[in-house]
Amino acid sequence: MKLGIIIICHNNENEIDKDFYFKYSNKIKELEICLVNNESNDNTNEILKVINEQCERVSVVNVKKKKSDISAVKAGARYMFNQFNIEHLGYVTCLNSTDMKVLIEAIKQNLLVLINLNIALINQSEIKPTKFQRLFSITDYLSRINAVN
Repeated sequence: MKLGIIIICHNNENEIDKDFYFKYSNKIKELEICLVNNESNDNTNEILKVINEQCERVSVVNVKKKKSDISAVKAGARYMFNQFNIEHLGYVTCLNSTDMKVLIEAIKQNLLVLINLNIALINQSEIKPTKFQRLFSITDYLSRINAVN
């Protein structure tokens, strides 16, 4: 099962570590990453384009007019649902390279737990959720997992 992650970026050129994406993006075959540039005024979009060109599991969506984080997540979700066969899609705002490494390592260690938690929460719903209602916060799910452990 594949897990998609949408990462929202806005004026994060100093926090984005290209080498991190070059090194780690292809290590987890069950992971697709979508970097969403939410109308940055700096060089964030150019950095994301370079990452996209060199990493096969990283896509970039450029939102040209600043939107709320939720709208930016939905833009990334539309792209991911249209381009890939992904049932489980989480999101997070842009992190510095240290936090991103910790996040990717936590996802790698808890990939099946994250997916199973998503399935369990979807199954608890009395109505079948739409694709957008199935979006989840990666950090919220990891917090739930850590609370249980």
